[in-house]
Amino acid sequence: MRQFLEKPDQPPGMPGDETQTLASMGNYIFNRRVLVREAQADASTTSSTHDFGKDLLPRLWEREPVYVYDFGTNHVPGEGQEAAGFWVDIGTIEAYHQASMELVDVSPTFNLYTRHWPIRCAQANLPPAKFVFADRESRRGGIATDSMVSEGCVVSGGHLERSILGPQVRVNSYSHVSESVLFEGVSVGRHARIRRAIIDKGVHIPENTTIGYDEDEDRKRYFVSPEGIVVIPKDGPLADLHTSTLHKA
Repeated sequence: MRQFLEKPDQPPGMPGDETQTLASMGNYIFNRRVLVREAQADASTTSSTHDFGKDLLPRLWEREPVYVYDFGTNHVPGEGQEAAGFWVDIGTIEAYHQASMELVDVSPTFNLYTRHWPIRCAQANLPPAKFVFADRESRRGGIATDSMVSEGCVVSGGHLERSILGPQVRVNSYSHVSESVLFEGVSVGRHARIRRAIIDKGVHIPENTTIGYDEDEDRKRYFVSPEGIVVIPKDGPLADLHTSTLHKA
C-alpha cells in the first residue's frame, strides 16, 4: 500500500485506466500484536473516530508494511470467469435482499453448490427439511419453488416461492411466502401471506396475517425500506418467542 484515502469525493484513477479506481472492501487481516498495539493507541486518542478506514489504516501504512490483495483477479475454483472477483456490499436492506434473491437464481453468480470450493461452517444436528401434505383439491400442499430451505424446516401445506428459510422454520397450511428471507425459528401461521420481507429469528407470524401486499398498511405496523421491503426484527410487533415452534399443521 502506498496511500489510503477514506471515501474521497474525487477518487484517483487506476494506473493505466482512469475510469476505474482501487477501493477497499473493508476486510482486514492483522498480525495480532500490531492490531492490539494500534487499537490501544487509537483508544487513547481523543481526536479519533475509532474507525479502521478513517483512523487506523491511514496512520499504519506510513509506519508498517501494509499489503493489498487484488480481489478483481480472484478465481473461484470450478466456476466461470463471471464469478471472478464477485463481491456484493450488503450494507443496505435493499442490497441484502437483492443478494439473497440472487442466490436462488437458476444459475447464480455466487454458487453455493460447487464441490470445488466448499463453504465450511458449523452444522447443527438437525433432521433434513420436510415437505408434507399434497392435497391439490384444497390447495394444501407443501411446496417450494426457486427457494433454499435449511435443515430442520417443515413446510406443512404451505407454498414457498423465491425464498430462503433458515434452520427450523415452519410454514403452515395454506400460507404463501414469496421473495422473502426467514431466519431461524420463524413460524408462519395458516393462511398468512408474506412477500418481499426479511423476518428475524424466532418471530411467529399469526394466522391470516398479510405482509408485503399493502405498503401503506405495512408502514403502520412494521419498518419498511424505501424500496418496500418489510423488516421484522426479533423484538418486533409480531415477536412471540414462546410460541416460535408452532406445531399446528
